[in-house]
Amino acid sequence: MFFCPQLSALWQARYFVYNSVRHDFISRVIRSRLGLFWVVLYPLAQVAIYAFILSVVLSAKLPGLDKPYAYPLFLCAGMLAWSLFSDLISRGLNLFIDQGSLLKKLAFPRLALPIALSITALLNNFLLLIATLAVFWLLGDLPGITLIWLPILIFLVLILGIGLALVLGLVNVFIRDIGQFTLLGLQFGFWLTPIAYSLDLVPESYQVFLLLNPLSGLVQGYQQVLVYHQAPNCWMLIYSGVWGVLSLWAALFVYRHAIDEVVDAL
Repeated sequence: MFFCPQLSALWQARYFVYNSVRHDFISRVIRSRLGLFWVVLYPLAQVAIYAFILSVVLSAKLPGLDKPYAYPLFLCAGMLAWSLFSDLISRGLNLFIDQGSLLKKLAFPRLALPIALSITALLNNFLLLIATLAVFWLLGDLPGITLIWLPILIFLVLILGIGLALVLGLVNVFIRDIGQFTLLGLQFGFWLTPIAYSLDLVPESYQVFLLLNPLSGLVQGYQQVLVYHQAPNCWMLIYSGVWGVLSLWAALFVYRHAIDEVVDAL
């Protein structure tokens, strides 16, 4: 009963979604000399820093990988997944706060806001994906048929990220400290996800705790596909997918019961 009218209203608001994504895209190009290159440069700069510190300075190694530049490629794969997730969370935190005047003045399906956010984040991530594949190609290690798994991995990161982003964005309207705690949590979350290190290097007694993180299986999936040229672990994808569906369900539940109070609070 709730979804059919919402889907119909979202279809009617498709031009609003398109114009929102287009405005974000154009504004970043016009207001910055480097424009969209920042979307690519920032994650790749992080990869370069971590690769130098962990691989060169600390002599970090990856089990089962002896090829040249293995560690930077490993980092690139993990950063590709993390960038989409963190972009969704960071943008979603203030989604309703930033659009407060719009929510009050115009009658439109409010679910159009997270839809536009998702498309914008996917567009940014697509640009990073192109740059990442270019790096793999330049280093002579472009993945092959295993790339067919990438859309599934991207979709699972998307539903997990947008579900959490929606919940946090709605709660952040009432409790503004949520935003600060979330940004702090993202910093811890980066190191509690096997992005800059292989899970095999972690003592077995701690591995189980890291694997409870639903993003861990997805990051490992990216690394398996892009670096090891293997199919991801299907059980880990199912586990992460279940968490993604639960986060999306929780977001829609909170949205349905709190969106009117959100508008009043704004």
